[in-house]
Amino acid sequence: MLITLKEMCEQLNITRRSIQCYEKAGLLHPTDRNKYGHLLYEENLMERVKRIRFLNEVGFRLKDIETFIDRPNKIIIEKLAQRAREMREETGKIKEQILNIQILIRKLEEEG
Repeated sequence: MLITLKEMCEQLNITRRSIQCYEKAGLLHPTDRNKYGHLLYEENLMERVKRIRFLNEVGFRLKDIETFIDRPNKIIIEKLAQRAREMREETGKIKEQILNIQILIRKLEEEG
């Protein structure tokens, strides 16, 4: 079944601009146009949009996503595992920074 860009945006709670960015990055392509010139998409592309959005939210750039989204699952799993490792490292750094902030706050409070 084909759906319009507006319908896809409403169903996924995503902006038209996001879809257009995905198209520009080569990640998504409309299937057709209706008689009014509105872009139409296969309904099953919504799962792809969800995946693209998730990958982008966890830190992958669109141009990077384009290089692996259609590769075998093994490749995608490797990319996700690497990103998870990076995020754990970032989390550790952030926790350390929070601790240092708290130490500085206590020191400044003691100084008056």
